[in-house]
Amino acid sequence: MTASIKSSDQARAIRYAVLSDIHGNLEALTAVFDHLAGVGADALLCLGDVVGYGADPIPCVETLVQRGARLVAGNHEHGATGRLDLRWFNPHARQAALWTASQLDAAHRAFLADLPLVLEVEDATLVHARPGRPEQWEYLITAEEGFEAFGGFTTRLCFVGHSHLPRVWALGSSGPAFEPAPEAVRLEAGRRYIVNVGSVGQPRDGDPRACYALWDLGAGVVSLHRVPYDVARAREKILRSGLPRYLGDRLAHGR
Repeated sequence: MTASIKSSDQARAIRYAVLSDIHGNLEALTAVFDHLAGVGADALLCLGDVVGYGADPIPCVETLVQRGARLVAGNHEHGATGRLDLRWFNPHARQAALWTASQLDAAHRAFLADLPLVLEVEDATLVHARPGRPEQWEYLITAEEGFEAFGGFTTRLCFVGHSHLPRVWALGSSGPAFEPAPEAVRLEAGRRYIVNVGSVGQPRDGDPRACYALWDLGAGVVSLHRVPYDVARAREKILRSGLPRYLGDRLAHGR
């Protein structure tokens, strides 16, 4: 199911912060919001996996809701609310999903279970995994995987998460382009884009800093930002919660 949001001309937000894969990491999310206070954003979009792996699933969900974020569901929302068979997860992710489920009350569980898989905002599609078949939770990592996914959406832009790896794919009259380590992309006329915004709470590209995107409609630019946060505190919370040590240790290495 796809929901659609269109801003009015009078109140049209022109700068969107686009976040994904927060994974219960409140320290990373807080640092991103501190960074946003300096750079400025008019609205907040989230591509799923707010929960899972980290020790603060409910505070992360509530922080986003309080800030008026528009959200789509990720596989960890579906796993923690019983909408996805946990045999799909690896052992660490399965243990984290079970722990997260034990932390959710009925209201939070219902909220997460009811999130749509796809949203359209302005001229962008928001989805956690591959557009066109989001319920299959496929990753877009390689150049070929991204180019094959353009048929799954009709908007100019598509923002994705899931792999925790920032990426940009572009198609248009000047040919295909793939950037595996983007910092910013200027949106050119006649071209369409898929942008993986990376991960706030569990980066996997070797850089432990939180990653998010800022989509500036007026400037026609999507920029990727890296933000340091208190990794040691986030790790300690994971260890104290009884979650697997690996989930805490990996934060320091961005893997």
